[in-house]
Amino acid sequence: MKQRLLGKNGFSVPNICLGTMTFGEQTSESDAHAQLDFALNAGVNFIDTAEMYAVPPRAETCGASESIVGRWLSRQSRDKVIVATKVAGPARSLQWIRSGPPALDRANIRAAVEGSLSRLQTDYIDLYQLHWPERNQPMFGQWQFNPDSERECTPIRTQLEALAELVREGKVRQIGLSNEHPWGIMQFTRLADELGLPHVVSTQNAYHLLNRTFETGLAEVCHREQVGLLAYSALAFGHLTGKYLDNPAAPGRLTQWPSFGQRYTKPNVAPAVSAYVALARRHNMTPTQLALGFVRSRWFVSSTIIGASSLSQLQETLPAAHTIMSPEIIAEIDNIHLQHTNPAP
Repeated sequence: MKQRLLGKNGFSVPNICLGTMTFGEQTSESDAHAQLDFALNAGVNFIDTAEMYAVPPRAETCGASESIVGRWLSRQSRDKVIVATKVAGPARSLQWIRSGPPALDRANIRAAVEGSLSRLQTDYIDLYQLHWPERNQPMFGQWQFNPDSERECTPIRTQLEALAELVREGKVRQIGLSNEHPWGIMQFTRLADELGLPHVVSTQNAYHLLNRTFETGLAEVCHREQVGLLAYSALAFGHLTGKYLDNPAAPGRLTQWPSFGQRYTKPNVAPAVSAYVALARRHNMTPTQLALGFVRSRWFVSSTIIGASSLSQLQETLPAAHTIMSPEIIAEIDNIHLQHTNPAP
């Protein structure tokens, strides 16, 4: 498994990461542990989770993914596994997490870390990420910034200082962001330089054939500031496998929870998916191979997060991520992208 550097201090991760957001909801504990074993045997020792998981988020399954990973992790050589998790912020109405949570302030970040460490059965987290910004910004299917939605929020300096304390105490080794925009990344890196605080090494953002918005501003910012991209939703909630074209009622997250994937209900999604599926089949590839091979091939993607609801699904997707993309196929992908630009941001 190829390694990629994250950040400025020599921290490296495999170019494929196992996502665990289905663990505890769609995925049973026994199947989840089988997936973790399969991934580790294939050289994928990078595991991503979050205090909020499983998804869709609800009180009954909050923390379940971390707990399932923790019971598996307790049987492993801890220094052989890279564990990433995330602290939930406000603005999502998750009242069962620290009564809101009301802020990404010191008290909430510390409480979240202690909870994650307990569930993961470990005394340190390799990569600790802010799951989404506390401030007003478009995310999760929103595509326009609205200054009228401004609200009070914890200053980024305060968030960074709270994370720095955890690094100094050894509870967290590296820090990262998620669902961030260029302004936020620049603020975190500027403050780190000015105040001698830890640099964020990564941002975990959606990136796939239906959403290439990262390329517009974030690619340059992350390159110049040495912040790696951990790309999630490479298959766009299953759309890019083509299964919903063949059967709109196919089993999957979107048919089980129709309201969960509203970003994929925009009018240009179906034509774009049809074009990419047709392209894959013209080149004797599965749509999954095209979608995953494309994401992994991008120069700015440090690691592609692959999540599966079952071991059999992971056994298909993990090899597919290694698909080699020729310049000719990339050119055809770009042509489709120009016709159907970012239909699901």
